[in-house]
Amino acid sequence: MEYRRLGKSGLKVSELSFGSWVTFGNQVDIDLAVDCMAAAYDAGVNFFDNAEVYNKGKSETVMGAALKKLNWERDSYIISSKVMWGSKENPKPTQMGLSRKHLVEACDQAIARMGCEYLDLYFCHRPDPEVPMEEIVRGMTELILRGKVFYWGTSEWSAASIQEAYAVARQYDLIPPTMDQPQYHIFHRNRVEKEYASLYNVDNVGLGTTIWSPLASGLLSGKYNDGIPDDSRVNLPGYEWLKEMLMSEQWQSRLESVRQLSKVADDLGTTMPRLAIAWCLKNPNVSTVITGASKVSQVTENMEAIKVVPQLTDDVMKKIDDITKGLAE
Repeated sequence: MEYRRLGKSGLKVSELSFGSWVTFGNQVDIDLAVDCMAAAYDAGVNFFDNAEVYNKGKSETVMGAALKKLNWERDSYIISSKVMWGSKENPKPTQMGLSRKHLVEACDQAIARMGCEYLDLYFCHRPDPEVPMEEIVRGMTELILRGKVFYWGTSEWSAASIQEAYAVARQYDLIPPTMDQPQYHIFHRNRVEKEYASLYNVDNVGLGTTIWSPLASGLLSGKYNDGIPDDSRVNLPGYEWLKEMLMSEQWQSRLESVRQLSKVADDLGTTMPRLAIAWCLKNPNVSTVITGASKVSQVTENMEAIKVVPQLTDDVMKKIDDITKGLAE
C-alpha cells in the first residue's frame, strides 16, 4: 500500500480506502463490518468513508460499533462523514442542507453515531444553492477551529463552486476546502480529468480527490456480463434505480465493452475488478480510491489491484481507451 497526500495538505491517505455506502446496515452487520474493516486495515487501508444519509445513519452506527470492537489506535486511521440530506426518514427543513445549523448539528450526530471525538474529513455531500457560500465556509471553519473536524471538502461540486469556496476562504481569512469526492471510473472521466484540471495546481486550490464508484456500480466488476446474479444488490429493495440504469440502452452498450475489457484483464493475468480499480489509481490526481465490499473475499480482491498498476503501460491504456471510445462521459 502506498500513501498519497490529500491534495496539497499534509495528510497521507492510503491509495485504496474502504467505504460503507450501500453495504453497512443493509448487507453488512456489525460482525461482518469488523471482518471487512480488519481485512482492509491489515492490507494498509487507513481511510474509512461514511455519510449521514447512508442507510439513514445506520451505516455510521454500524461503523462506530465495529471501530469500538476493533479498538485501533485513533491516530492510525481516518474517518469521514458527509452532510446534506440528513439522517432522518422524512427530515424537517432544519435537518438537512448546508446551513450553519445543520453543518454543526449533523457533525455532532455523526460523531455520536461513530463513537469518536472528531471527524478527520467532513464533506458537503452536494451543493446547496439556498445557502450563501460564506455561510458554508464559515460553518466548516468553525468546526475545524472547535477541533470537531480536521479537513473539510465537497462532493460532486462543480469546479466553479469549489473555486468560489476557495476564494471566499481567502477573502475572509477562513479555511478553504481540501478535497472533493467525485465519481470516477473508466466510463465517467470528464469531471476528474478535465473540469477539475486547474484545481490540482498547488498554487491554486491544490485539490485532493477521494473518488467513488471505481467499478461503476458493479458494471466494471464483470459480474453482469452474463446477466444479473441473484445475490446482487440490484435485487435489494430500494435499488430499483440501479436495475433500471443497468438495463438502459447506454449501459447495455457499456456492458458489451466490459466484455472486451475482461479480455484485456485476462491477457494481463488479472481480473476485471482489479483492472478497473488499477485504472483509477493510475491517475496521479486521485488521492484515494474508495472501494466497497460485503464480503471479506471482495476486500482481498480489491486490494490486489495495487499490483496491476505497473502493468498498465501506455499500450494497455490506449487499448482501454479504444474499447470505451464514445462510451465515456
